[in-house]
Order: sequence, then C-alpha cells, then structure tokens
Amino acid sequence: MDRFEAMKAFVRVVQTGSFSATGRELNTTQTTISKRIAALEKILGVQLLRRSSREHSLTPAGHRYFESCLQILAQVEETEANLHDNITQLSGHIRIAVPVAFGRILLTPLLPTFFAQYPNISIELFVSDRHVDLISEGVDLAIRARKLEDSNLVARHLMDNPLKLYASPHYLDRVSPILVPDDLSQHECLLYSRLTSQQTWTLKNDQQSYVVPVNGAFKCDDGDVLLEATLHGLGISIFPPWMASQALAEGKLIEVLPTYQEQTLPMYAVYPKDVYVPYRIQCFIDFLKQHLMH
Repeated sequence: MDRFEAMKAFVRVVQTGSFSATGRELNTTQTTISKRIAALEKILGVQLLRRSSREHSLTPAGHRYFESCLQILAQVEETEANLHDNITQLSGHIRIAVPVAFGRILLTPLLPTFFAQYPNISIELFVSDRHVDLISEGVDLAIRARKLEDSNLVARHLMDNPLKLYASPHYLDRVSPILVPDDLSQHECLLYSRLTSQQTWTLKNDQQSYVVPVNGAFKCDDGDVLLEATLHGLGISIFPPWMASQALAEGKLIEVLPTYQEQTLPMYAVYPKDVYVPYRIQCFIDFLKQHLMH
C-alpha cells in the first residue's frame, strides 16, 4: 500500500464527509478508498473512523492523525514545488465556487494567464450566487463578496468593490430627475436579495452620509440577472464598476448620482480553517490577488 496516497484519501474523506466523493475526486472507486483507509488503520494499529451505514466520524486517535496529516501533506507539496527553479510544475485539481458575475467578468479572462503559468493545474468552477458549504460539497475555495461570518473559515482579502448606482437611458428618460439621494424613494430600486437585509441604501459623498429608504417591484438573488433587469429598464440598481463598465461604455447604462457611492464591498477568497490547504490553492489565491488589484 502507498501510505502517502492512503493519507491523502483519509484526509479527503474527513474533509468531504464522503467515501464516494473522495473516490470520484481521486479517480477511483468508493470501495478502493475504503480499503485504503482500512489498510492504513491496520498498519497504525488504531481505528481512525467510526463507521455506520449512513455516516462516519473521527475517533480521538483519528482526529490526532488527521491534524498531523494536514501538516505533512502541505509540507510535502510545498517542498516538491520549491525543488524546481519556479513553481510552474505544481499540479493537481482545484474546485472553486464563484459568484456568477465574478466568474464571467473577472475570473474567466484571467484563466489563460493562470494556465500559462501553471500548465499542470486544472480548475473546476461552480458558478452560482448561492452560499456553498465548502466542506460538505467538497469545494476547495470560494470567492465571496461579504464579510466573513463563519469562524470555521479563513478569508484572504482580494479586492474592494466601491458600489455605484446605475440605470438604463430608457428608464431615466421616462421618470422624474434624480438630483439628490432622497429622490430615490420615488423610484423603482432593484435589490440584490443576498446582500440587502433592509430596504435602505446608505449613500455617501465627501460631505455626509444619507440613509435612503428604497423599494421596487423586483428583487433578485443573482447579480447577472439583476444587471439584465437594469439594462432592460426595470429601475435603478447598485453594482461595482467592473460589472457596469462595458454597458456604461456602450451607453446602455448611465451612472446615477455620480458623486455618491454606497458601501464598499470587500471580496475574499475563503477556505476551510484547520484543513489541508494544498500549495496550489495558495498560489491560485496569490495569483488572483495580484491580478485583481491591477
């Protein structure tokens, strides 16, 4: 038995909570993964996992061994990468969950550069604005545009998004002028439901801050759909400039109250705390941070 491969299988079973998911990830079967861990337990002379028909859990010995495996695997991968003149020889697969607009507008254009730099790494994207449970869904990394709320996760800051107001010329041509923040209460305001807990927008300029009650007939949990709704004249919405820049350049959107902005929304790369984080994932995060800041 290859003990190193067995250690990797054991770690991924613990992280994903699934023998079958680990088998798929490692291009083998659930039965093979189970046999590897059973052989590992036999060699170590301890039980690592308590198994039942529906679930499994770590034994005290299994927990100690899991923590040690995390450190060993991370050190091995980083050491192997550093043996080369550069880290382009890193290999492996990365499963990444990203918001729809971020994946389409910011991440996808960067992938050719990333693959040129790391030709032996493959990426699987899960594109959705829903909240992904990294551990249970076997995802290595998520990109999230919100403050970290889960103490079981680690967040690395990637960029800040100043939020600005936009509307289509078609909408603005048929409504009363918007000259000050209070005017928004008389307009259709389109809300992104995943970030809007209250129906107010806090707008700031150099002098002061305004809390404006807003409402409208349309609310959505998908940023791309909200952008399309804005382009089709349903009302006024708030986006980071990178989402609106192309439509703005094409005259399909107009900035509303250009001297004001809403909150600045930070964007993070998020991964589970106290788990084995392969060196390739750290390199991917570093790559993103470097290119998104430019």
